[in-house]
Amino acid sequence: MSAEIFEGIRRGAARVVELARSVSIDADTLERLARSDDFVAAPRPLDPIDYYVGAPEDTAAYILTLDAINFGSGYFPYLTKRPGYSGYFTIAISLRENWEREGPWDAGQLVAMSAADCARVMGQDPAVPEVAELMSLFSRALNELGEFLLKNFDGEPTGPIIAAERSAARLAEILIEMPLYRDVSRYADFEVPFYKRAQLTSADLAAVFDGQGYGAFDDLDQLTIFADNLVPHVLRREGVLIYAPALAARIDAGVPLEAGSPEEVEIRAAAVHAVECCLSLMRKFGVKLTARQLDMVLWTRGQLPAMKAHPRHRARTTNY
Repeated sequence: MSAEIFEGIRRGAARVVELARSVSIDADTLERLARSDDFVAAPRPLDPIDYYVGAPEDTAAYILTLDAINFGSGYFPYLTKRPGYSGYFTIAISLRENWEREGPWDAGQLVAMSAADCARVMGQDPAVPEVAELMSLFSRALNELGEFLLKNFDGEPTGPIIAAERSAARLAEILIEMPLYRDVSRYADFEVPFYKRAQLTSADLAAVFDGQGYGAFDDLDQLTIFADNLVPHVLRREGVLIYAPALAARIDAGVPLEAGSPEEVEIRAAAVHAVECCLSLMRKFGVKLTARQLDMVLWTRGQLPAMKAHPRHRARTTNY
């Protein structure tokens, strides 16, 4: 399968960076990062607590289901989080525990999932308006996934993975047929694709299955980073991304950005492009790393207390 979908992300990000007014990349700091041993170390492996372990087809179904609702970071400050866990891990562990108690959800259950069901499974209070809004979006995403599976794959959750024929590009193309996976922003007079969750699904499958079975993809090295709000935050704290004073002040004050606004698109695009430039430098220094691998290194670094001590940008969106 062609990697054009990934090249389109890279081209769009580079074009945004050329025109950006609120976000820039510090070339000297980027080179320092590329030379740093801290950023070539292997990221932590996935812990079984992070995902559901069952029959291979059920574990694959869990990953597909989890990534269908792997968004909402703009709402996470309002979630009831498990002690010691982030919003993402609160959702992932809650879903895992539900499947361990009640069994995996089939396509029919996905179609019937309500916002109230989502709140119950995730242990959230729907009386909080922001939480209610996120649970409604989760419900919509799960309904959409169930309908997609029933219409195209006889309800089989592994259907999209099998149809992808070991291609992460093809799996992304399949997933973005669902409306909530169409992670494309408009900037100036052109469209900028990111496809964060559509790309992440193959990466998660590869990690969980150690590159075998449902996790076997021949083109994982073509993935870009998974543009969210954590990797840009790490790059900002490291001095790679420089925000205009007004944007920096707004983020530091915890004021949400509008999803799809020029500033929000610039942040995501600059993160994608900065990582591509960093990888290019690393290759010159004799270090071979993929965007997927460096994304995990940066994402893991974002879990450090020193990183969490500073506000990151928030936007209420289904893209991340």
